[in-house]
Amino acid sequence: MKIAALVSGGVDSSVTVPVLKEQGYHPHIFYIKIGMEDDEAFMDCPSEEDIEITTWIAKKYGCKFDIVDLQKEYWSSVVKYTIDTVRQGQTPNPDIMCNLMVKFGAFNEKYGAGYDKISTGHYATTYENDEGIFLTTASDRVKDQTYFLGQISYAQLNKVMFPIGHLQKSEVRQQAINMNLPSAYRPDSQGICFLGKINYNDFLRGHVGEKQGAIVELETDKVIGEHKGFWFHTIGQRRGLGLSNGPWFVVKKDIKRNIIYVSNGYDPAAQYNNEIWLNHIHFLNPNHDYSKLYQVKFKIRHQPEFNSGTLQRDEKGISIISDSKISGIAPGQFAVLYDLEEKTCLGSGMITDTPDQ
Repeated sequence: MKIAALVSGGVDSSVTVPVLKEQGYHPHIFYIKIGMEDDEAFMDCPSEEDIEITTWIAKKYGCKFDIVDLQKEYWSSVVKYTIDTVRQGQTPNPDIMCNLMVKFGAFNEKYGAGYDKISTGHYATTYENDEGIFLTTASDRVKDQTYFLGQISYAQLNKVMFPIGHLQKSEVRQQAINMNLPSAYRPDSQGICFLGKINYNDFLRGHVGEKQGAIVELETDKVIGEHKGFWFHTIGQRRGLGLSNGPWFVVKKDIKRNIIYVSNGYDPAAQYNNEIWLNHIHFLNPNHDYSKLYQVKFKIRHQPEFNSGTLQRDEKGISIISDSKISGIAPGQFAVLYDLEEKTCLGSGMITDTPDQ
């Protein structure tokens, strides 16, 4: 089997190489250059250290290694999507789109034709039965990354390979230490997919700009502050508002009037809701019948915990009715669905404001 192993220089993707070698495979290592170094906002985000580590790993394990440049594809897909989404007043998820459009999209289209599988360092697993391939959660529930894979196509799902999905993060880190990998003590990346070390607000400021607007208390309709553009704020946000006598939470946005509405307190009622409207649902396995799907587990953000609810389909549209009210339901983000055993990732839908969108 011919395997294209996507290695970024981080500890997780680095460990996939020796794991694959132990399983008898001889992967071809690829480093995807998507750092947008040609953009002024990304000048402090070099990839030299990542490439140096990945080159070392390729030499250590005798693997062919290539650097592929997908910066243009990245800009036209993930970065454009991010900018367009924030301009609409919604909350983007670049990591979900990176997997769909770049790692398993543009890379496969340009370089993956000769390979049976594309391997990554995601914490996820798959299983197969007579209906085909299904995406399943990782052994490490805290590190599980299936939330970020809920939008990939079935063709992409058939080609993915997750060599470390059966391992705990602690085991991955220990393997890297035992093998003296240069990435062994590297901290986990905290940056948004295409940004790396770049501040997200600095990126938005450079590409969307600033526009002064009012911060209004939802309950009193009183102006209590100013902001520099609704696109810098998301539903559920607490930090960065610059307001005294807090905490304050963003609970609503008026896009046309550039107004941010906030509520005061550690647990304001306006933060919570139990109805989540979806534009449409993308199910991962088209061979499986989801028409009778009713009770589900779900996540509206990347987190270890699952929420419980019911999937509703009626003339208004598709929604999830959560068993308990949850906070931070942000239009533009994704709700990812799971079975009741919290094992199989069923698919996802984009959260929207109202059922008629």
